[in-house]
Amino acid sequence: MAPKTVPYTVHKNPNPSSNPFYAFLGFFFATIFSLTYLVTTPYIIYSLYTLWTSFRTLDSLLSLRFLSVLPFVISCALPAVHSPWFTENVSKFMLYYFDYSEIRETSDEELLALFESGKSVILAAQPHGVISFTGMCSASFCIPTFRRIKTAAASVVTKVPILKHVMGVFGLIDASKKSLVKHFGRGGVEGSVVIYIGGIAELFKSSRKEERLHLKERKGFIKLALQQGVDVLPLYLLGNTDVLTVVKTGPLKALSRKMGVSVTYFWGWKNLPIPRPSQLVYVRGRLLGMPKIEEPTQDDIDKWHGKYCDEIRRIFNTYKGTCEGYAKKEIFID
Repeated sequence: MAPKTVPYTVHKNPNPSSNPFYAFLGFFFATIFSLTYLVTTPYIIYSLYTLWTSFRTLDSLLSLRFLSVLPFVISCALPAVHSPWFTENVSKFMLYYFDYSEIRETSDEELLALFESGKSVILAAQPHGVISFTGMCSASFCIPTFRRIKTAAASVVTKVPILKHVMGVFGLIDASKKSLVKHFGRGGVEGSVVIYIGGIAELFKSSRKEERLHLKERKGFIKLALQQGVDVLPLYLLGNTDVLTVVKTGPLKALSRKMGVSVTYFWGWKNLPIPRPSQLVYVRGRLLGMPKIEEPTQDDIDKWHGKYCDEIRRIFNTYKGTCEGYAKKEIFID
C-alpha cells in the first residue's frame, strides 16, 4: 500500500471472479458502451443517407431499411434521460468485470454535510481516458445521493443521437460556462458537477506507459470556481488510461478535437474495441477550500490552479502503487 500522507479509507468491490455470470454481464455492458462510441458516427451517416435516398413512398417506410434507421429516428425525437436506476441496477455489473476499488480522503459523510449546507462542488476528474470506465463504475458504486450529481460534457455529446441516450443515463449537462453557472445556482448535490478537466485533448494522451494530463493551460474551471464560490474536489481515476488504447495520429484526431467527441479508432482486449478487464482505482482527494472572488486576478487563478496541480501530483504519486501496472509510471502535466 502507498504511503498514507493523509487519513483515507479503502472500499473494495467484490472479486470479479466471485460471480462469473455477473462478470459476463459486466463485459457485455462495457462492450456496449465502447462500441457505441465507435459506431455512432458511421451509423448516423448511414441513417441520413438512407433517409435521404430511399424513403419516398409508403412501401419504403415498411421496409427493413427503414427499420434499420428507426433507432436513429427515435433518438432524434426523444431527449436523453438521466437514470440513477440504470447506474444502480444495470451498469453495476461492470463492477464484476473490472477489478474496481475506491480510496477516499474525503468521506461520504463530509461531502453529504457540505451538500446539505447548500455548497456546490466541482468534482475535477482526471485522466479522461478513451472512455471513463472508472467514472462509470463510481456512479454504480456510490451512495444513491451521489448519483444525482451530473457530469459536464461537450455540447455535441448531449445532442448527438444514440450517443446522448447511451451516455445520458449517467446524467449529462452542457459544459458551457452559461450552463455551469446556472447549474451551480441550484446549490448542494443538485448544483454539483463532475468535470473531466482534460477533455477530448486528454483522451489522445492516453498511454499504458506514462500518465499525461492536459492541464497546464486548463484554468477556466478554477476561474469559474472562484467567481461562483464553488469548491473543487480532485478525483484521480487510476486505470482509466489502461482500459483502451487510441489511435493518436492522423486526421481523425484533429476531427475529434474539433467536434468535441471521439471519432477515432481504439482497441483493448484481444486488440478488439472491447475494454480490457483492468484494475480501476477511484481516488477522491481533499477539497481545495476555494474562496469566493467575484473578480479574480490572473495571480489568483494561477495560485489556485497551482494548488490543484500539486494536489493531482500528490494523489497520483501517493496511490499509484495500488493499481496494477502503475507503480513505475510517471505523471506529466502538459
